[in-house]
Order: sequence, then C-alpha cells, then structure tokens
Amino acid sequence: MKLPHAPVTAIALTILAATIALPAPARAQTYDPSYPVCLQVYQGFVDYYFECHYRTMAQCQASASGRSAQCVVNPYYAGRGKRPKRYQSY
Repeated sequence: MKLPHAPVTAIALTILAATIALPAPARAQTYDPSYPVCLQVYQGFVDYYFECHYRTMAQCQASASGRSAQCVVNPYYAGRGKRPKRYQSY
C-alpha cells in the first residue's frame, strides 16, 4: 500500500529537522569590558541595544540627551588594569 502524502511528509520532516538542528547565529557581546558606562538605546517597546564606549556618566548623558535612551553602569567593566601591589619593608 502506497501512502499518497509520504513525499510531502518526508520533505516537511526534513525541513523541520534542519531548522531545529542548525545553530542560531551567535550574538555579539553586549557589553564592552573596556568602558565603564554604557548607553542603552531603545528602538521599540522591548527592543534595545547597548553602546558601550563612554568613560564618564556625563559623557554618556550628553549622548543620550533627546534620544530614547538611558545611561547604565557597565557590569562587566574590567577596569584600567591591575595595579602592582606595593610592598612595604619594615
């Protein structure tokens, strides 16, 4: 007995399997750890992105002025580098 919809079903299952198996595109890192302040820019009701290239909150706020945006502290800021420990001799 031959099934009339077997080829269509096989194609549909192949497309479904390929869709599930293919990896999603990787998103770029949201926060740049080189800068302490980020500008969160809103594009829609729930759609937004970050611009992390500000050294001070005032610099970020000047860029945010008049835009649908707000300045936030970068939680992944790496700092300016580690200072060498100073040892005291007694």
